[in-house]
Amino acid sequence: MNVFKGKTAVISGGAEGIGLSIAKALARQGMQLVLADINEESLVEASTELQALGASVLTAKLDVAQPDQWQAVAQQAIDRFGSVHMLVNNAGVGGESGPFEQQGIDGWRWAVDVNLMGVVYGGMAIVPLIKAHGEGGWIINVASMAGHLGLPMGGAYTATKFAVVGLSESWAEEFAGADIHVSVLCPGFVKTRIHESQRNRPKRYTSENMPKSATESQELQIKRYVESGMPVELVGNRVVEAIAAKELYIFTHSEGFREAVQKRFSAIDTAFAGVSSSQCLSETP
Repeated sequence: MNVFKGKTAVISGGAEGIGLSIAKALARQGMQLVLADINEESLVEASTELQALGASVLTAKLDVAQPDQWQAVAQQAIDRFGSVHMLVNNAGVGGESGPFEQQGIDGWRWAVDVNLMGVVYGGMAIVPLIKAHGEGGWIINVASMAGHLGLPMGGAYTATKFAVVGLSESWAEEFAGADIHVSVLCPGFVKTRIHESQRNRPKRYTSENMPKSATESQELQIKRYVESGMPVELVGNRVVEAIAAKELYIFTHSEGFREAVQKRFSAIDTAFAGVSSSQCLSETP
C-alpha cells in the first residue's frame, strides 16, 4: 500500500539540492508538492522537472527566517490542495567557517535564523494543518552529521544542527499522539551547493566591516569535501525508504561517521561512570 499517494508535502529549500531530491522521490510516490525556496529562478526550473514526472506542483518564494512568509505558504498550500500531510524543513545555510574569533555576529544570526528558527517557524505554520485533518502525517527536519559531531571552525553550523536533532527528538515524542511521525535527516557530505550559501545571504545579515572568517584554502577544502560527496539523487530515495520504515534518525553514510559517533557516546558513558564514583557528590551536605 502506498501511504504517500495523493497527499501533500511542503518542502522548504525545495528548488535544488537535497530538497529537490526529496521532492522528486515524493513525486514518484504520487505526492502533491508545495515547493518553497528563496530563489525564484530555481523554483521555475525545479517545477518544470517535477511536472515532467507527473507531479502537481505549487511554487512559492520563501525566506524561512520570516514567519509571516511561512504563514503565507501555509495558506497557499491549503488554497491549492485543501490539506497538508508532510513538512520537509530542508532549507539551510553553511554559515561562516573559520577560526571562532573571526566569525561575525551577523553570520551567527544568519545561521541561527535559517537553520534553527526556520525549522521552528515551519513547524508553527504547518503542524496545525497536519493535525487539522486528523489523518496523521510526517515531519522531516534536515540536520547533518554535524548535528552529532562537533565540526571544528564551524561552530554556528554545528550548534544549529545539534539543535535541530534535539528539536526533532522532542517533536517525535510530542507529536506521536497525533500520529505524526518525525524524522531527522543527518547526511554526510552530499554534492550540493551548501558551500555556496553566501549567494543567498540577505543584506540584513551583512555589514560594511564584516570580517572574512575562512581563508581561501579553508573554503577550497570545504568545496572539495562537498563535491566529492554522495550524489544528491540518492538522498531522496533514502528519505522515502526511512520514513516508510518510521526511522527517527535518517543517515546516508556509515563509513567513518559511525565510528566517530560511537566514540562520542563512549566518552559520554565514561563521564556518567565518573559521576557514579564521585566522592564529592556522595558526601552529605
